[in-house]
Amino acid sequence: MHGSTPTALSSESNELHPATGAQTGAHLHAQAHDATPRLRGDLGVWLVILMELLTFAILFVSFAFARTREVALFNASQATLNLNAGALNTVLLISGSWCVASAVAAVRRNASVVGARWLLGALGCGGGFVVVKLGEYAQKLASGVDLSTNTFYMFYVLLTGFHFLHVVVGMLAITYLWLKTRRGRYSSHDCHALETGAAFWHMVDLLWIVLFPLVYVMR
Repeated sequence: MHGSTPTALSSESNELHPATGAQTGAHLHAQAHDATPRLRGDLGVWLVILMELLTFAILFVSFAFARTREVALFNASQATLNLNAGALNTVLLISGSWCVASAVAAVRRNASVVGARWLLGALGCGGGFVVVKLGEYAQKLASGVDLSTNTFYMFYVLLTGFHFLHVVVGMLAITYLWLKTRRGRYSSHDCHALETGAAFWHMVDLLWIVLFPLVYVMR
């Protein structure tokens, strides 16, 4: 009897050790993969973000330069803008970014349902921005303001309109990601697409944070 027990244990050990070693190796590999610095999101979207930031930077500088040539006109025209609407839209976009960041964090914890809810919250914030902005445009059109009214309004429509299109594109991307997330498509090991969409949405938020004080507030 004393001779048979070690044999059984030895046999069991021989079966378990290779599997345990493989699991440990996979775990270490996953840890090493997680610890390796990597770009959050797709490289292509980061290149797009870089180009968009450069484009807006040129527009912002052009706006500031034009303002120095017609300070009184810019101040008078800025006074007609709805500052409360602009501030509300700032809160909505920042809240939307927070929702998107929370969604990515939830999916990294393999909580897809929670992540999908956060994305829905981001869509709500984006939708609120669109409604408020369309209300502003309708008000300006009703009062006869358009691109040809003066230099300030030309920049106002150009800058805010271009940014508005980015919000719409971002919402379409978030909608797609929401559909995929609620189906459990993403997880802690595969949230690359989600990070890509989040990067674009954060850019939209960042642009507005610069645009709002420049166009609405600064005198």
